Amino acid sequence: MSHPTGSAAKSAPGFYEFVSLVALMMGITAFSIDNLLPAFGFIREHFALGNPNDVQLAVYAYLIGIGAAQIVYGPWSDVVGRRPVLMVGIAIYIAAGVLALVTDSFNTLIVARVIQGAGAGAARVLAVAIVRDRFEGREMARIMSLTMMVFLAVPILAPAAGSLILVFGSWRLIFVAMVALALVLALWFGLRMPETLHPEYRMAFSPRAIFAGMKLTVTTRRAVGYATAMGLMMGCLMAYVGSASQVFQTDVYQLGSLFPVLFAGVAGSMAVASFLNASLVRRMGMRRLSHGGLLGFLAVSVGLVAAAVAFGGKPPFWMFCTLIALGQFLFALTVPNFNSMAMEPLGSVAGTASSFIGCYTTLTAAVLGLFAGRAFDGTVLPLSLTYLVLCVLALVATLWAEHWRLFGHQA
Repeated sequence: MSHPTGSAAKSAPGFYEFVSLVALMMGITAFSIDNLLPAFGFIREHFALGNPNDVQLAVYAYLIGIGAAQIVYGPWSDVVGRRPVLMVGIAIYIAAGVLALVTDSFNTLIVARVIQGAGAGAARVLAVAIVRDRFEGREMARIMSLTMMVFLAVPILAPAAGSLILVFGSWRLIFVAMVALALVLALWFGLRMPETLHPEYRMAFSPRAIFAGMKLTVTTRRAVGYATAMGLMMGCLMAYVGSASQVFQTDVYQLGSLFPVLFAGVAGSMAVASFLNASLVRRMGMRRLSHGGLLGFLAVSVGLVAAAVAFGGKPPFWMFCTLIALGQFLFALTVPNFNSMAMEPLGSVAGTASSFIGCYTTLTAAVLGLFAGRAFDGTVLPLSLTYLVLCVLALVATLWAEHWRLFGHQA
């Protein structure tokens, strides 16, 4: 474990405070998506949207902002340090949140969400960098596991929090909550977290070095293949998140106030799979586990399409929910390992590669999710077809990355 030097070491947070602060940094990005979902109907009504699918832009615009900004924050923080970059990101997030809070234009709301996502990207990228600065080896793995526990709890709790906020007022109060949470993060981080980037590791700004790192990333077959497969799989997740309110809350199954409970249950299946992955990967290896998960996800996708076709686009609630939850369970056994395998050959340019892959996969997922969401027609067929098509493409990308064979050497 490495420690801050000088007087900063005296004010460094202890173990549990450090974990909590990093978890908040990671969690605020997901919170700003999932707590808005219960308000979709109110936003649609407030702005009198002619196309009911337009409200999904509030999610995808935010994701596009996060994706585009990730490529900047990693290299920038290696030059100037973690603290100033995070504070800039939080300031951007807060300013955009205030704009979303006061605007009476839906177009301005969408612009604000793009900017808000760009600000949130700093917290997402720097959370991992700060852990890496202070810890290494098994201790780093332990910290990341603990922070992921909190991060995975956000999709379970955030829709319920959004629904509770709506009890006390309009959808605008949800943006008040976002701004308040960001202010808490800024104050807590500013008072308690010293600069974690060691002076000897600070890099000089070098466009040539950044370009060389990106070139190596995009010319490495395994990295490109697995990053593409990961972006396609994440596209399934984003299609689900963007359509979930209309599928479950308002249009298809009309759960109303029970929507947060259903959303939490599906998110819980992902949390369980993530914890299982940590132990199973040691015995089975990343390839065997993730390739098996991908094939299982493909089987579930076939089941979703078959159910949607057989029941006229509205299969029984229990059947659809079971298949979706199983699909998300298998997703969580697949994508984290794809991320690790994409980074395997890029250790010499890990920072730049991580930023580039994060940007590429998030933007891919956001754009694919947007197209899938726009295709919503009052049934679950568009979402089911999205799962199947993107999963088939992910399988092709995986095969290409592994020279056309699955379950190769165990890693």
